Amino acid sequence: MTKHHPHDYLPAAGHDAFLPGYDLLTRLFGFHRVHQRLIDQAELADNQRVLEIGCGTGNLTIRAKRAQPGAEVIGSDPDPLALKRAQRKAKQLNGIRFEQGYAQRLPYQDGEFDRVLSSMMLHHLDSDAKPAAAAEIFRVLRPGGRLHLVDMGGNMTAEDGLAARLVRHSPHAAGNLGDAIPRLFRSAGFDCTELATERHLFVGRLTYFSATRPA
Repeated sequence: MTKHHPHDYLPAAGHDAFLPGYDLLTRLFGFHRVHQRLIDQAELADNQRVLEIGCGTGNLTIRAKRAQPGAEVIGSDPDPLALKRAQRKAKQLNGIRFEQGYAQRLPYQDGEFDRVLSSMMLHHLDSDAKPAAAAEIFRVLRPGGRLHLVDMGGNMTAEDGLAARLVRHSPHAAGNLGDAIPRLFRSAGFDCTELATERHLFVGRLTYFSATRPA
């Protein structure tokens, strides 16, 4: 992802050494509620095949499986250390698995999924990787399938607080602001809609999107 990092991806916690504290941090930041809101928007159903890209330690993937036990749920991430943690946390659940993969080159067949989920992943991608990821999500969704995404983005302003002022100067996050996310997915062929937006103390502003592959 960056020449300053030893990997070709940005780990969920920013650095391998911080991974043990990642789950605690996400709880403190209130992402259990964020994940539940995303799952509610996705309208998961029995027998659907659901993919989370950039699943990290599996929090959203596991919550999705518990919300809809009849769905087959897969979490994908390039980070093997995060995937090991996710697998340990999900060992009592059936119909869920975690696999190594990059959003911009997903190891799945065309039209394999009914839903793709993404939470706080898009801003990790460099600007040249985002169109490739959007095209891959389009490819692996069946016609009529939907991407549900939440990330820093939308109409974030300095009035959203100190975190927003910092985020707006971050080279990764700044590429999500304004209408950048819907433009990205519409360019890939999706019908993309902003569903909700909310201020967030620690990241400035979170915005939720639904992107449908036309039937």
